[in-house]
Amino acid sequence: MNLHTLLDHLHPLVPFNGENPEILSIENDNRKVKKGSLFICIKGFTVDGHDFAQSAVDQGAVAILAEKKLALNVPVIVVPDTRRAMAVLADAFYGQPSQKLHVIGVTGTNGKTTTSHLIEKVFSDAGQKTGLIGTMYTKIGDQELETKNTTPESLTLQKIFHQMKEEAVETAVMEVSSHALVEGRVHGTDYNVAVFTNLTQDHLDFHHTMEEYQRAKGLLFAQLGNTYNYKKPKFAVLNADDRASVEYKKSTSAHVITYGIDHQADLQATNIKMGAKGTEFELLSPYGTHKIQMPLIGKFSVYNVLATIGATIASGIPINQVIASIESIKGVPGRFELVHAGQDFTVIVDYAHTPDSLENVLKAIKQFAKGSIHVVVGCGGDRDRTKRPLMAKIACEYSDHPVFTSDNPRSEDPAQIVRDMEEGVKGEEYKVIVDRKSAIHHAIQLAKKDDVILIAGKGHETYQQIGNETLDFDDRIVAKEAIKGR
Repeated sequence: MNLHTLLDHLHPLVPFNGENPEILSIENDNRKVKKGSLFICIKGFTVDGHDFAQSAVDQGAVAILAEKKLALNVPVIVVPDTRRAMAVLADAFYGQPSQKLHVIGVTGTNGKTTTSHLIEKVFSDAGQKTGLIGTMYTKIGDQELETKNTTPESLTLQKIFHQMKEEAVETAVMEVSSHALVEGRVHGTDYNVAVFTNLTQDHLDFHHTMEEYQRAKGLLFAQLGNTYNYKKPKFAVLNADDRASVEYKKSTSAHVITYGIDHQADLQATNIKMGAKGTEFELLSPYGTHKIQMPLIGKFSVYNVLATIGATIASGIPINQVIASIESIKGVPGRFELVHAGQDFTVIVDYAHTPDSLENVLKAIKQFAKGSIHVVVGCGGDRDRTKRPLMAKIACEYSDHPVFTSDNPRSEDPAQIVRDMEEGVKGEEYKVIVDRKSAIHHAIQLAKKDDVILIAGKGHETYQQIGNETLDFDDRIVAKEAIKGR
């Protein structure tokens, strides 16, 4: 595609009559620039792409998109917002790939990863080739690729959609973070179904208030569009038990499917029974009453399953087929994942890193725990500090032996993070072991027959970020080593 054809997709207040080179790739990382690239200068939090424009030209860039004039020997197109323009150009360059896929976006504070994996499994079981984009990885068919953000930048995202289409993917399921919605990373993505899981406190370091956080999530539903096409209808799948759904319903003109437990909904779970090996409940729907037995544990898992049923039946998969897939699920890595090494007590690793998710997991454990409950928990550095005392309070309230430790401290002092946690539990009994490995070993050494240990916060992660270093660290591996060392 030549430069002029590509720039035709920008609005008319970005006139350009200069040279017209062939654009062979679009890049926003100067290290990836090659001959024929259009390099887009993005202002980041720590790095400004404008500082690398000359380097990009030296490496073969034939045009530059910038927010200011630059003295270079290639065409420089100046726009008010390169990040916004990047989304438009990426969509055009890769041929509007999301319009050729069935795209399902999942947003919410908790449950995005599990719900997106469940949805992907249902489509896969139905015989479709699927794609998955999220916290753990990007997946195209059976191929797994590393991911840096829950939701990639628009350029990377459209490239992934293009690759999915080239490899005959039919349905793409993705987690959509509030950061991505605010920053416009999903601009240009044509969603067919948008799913809302829940809204609880998180990311207030970025959004500052819960009102702003709620508004950010709502952008996904507002951006579903304002037209009706019966051949390709749009759906919003909303949690009737979460007050934010009232606003999200107002935000969208798409068809709405509700799900819930405590309030009447299109898809409602009743007669919920939970145990150590799974959960069963009755599903009330316009199709009748269905009994579901699944190996997933906890009320939060029921919500994730209801959201999955809503998204998949909206996509045309028969409800009996959906239920069969749900009942055969084995779980999602790092989400209520059991660690077995021959011990006579239970060890669970979970990604719970918000007050709500930690409370939900501990409540689920209380449903089946025969012995004492231990929890090893920390809070991430350079993130919302206000949730730290809340996490500690929940750990003390719902467990018999809370241990406060390090999570991913990043640039913060791990000991200071723990001190912030302690502000919420003055007078309570707990143990502080800042070193995470030592904390896990302590809990496992302390455990007796029939006890339950929850190792919370990192889940599937295989690393720990301390200062500028990213160190190998997997809660599951450390737990197994500790069990074997007893």
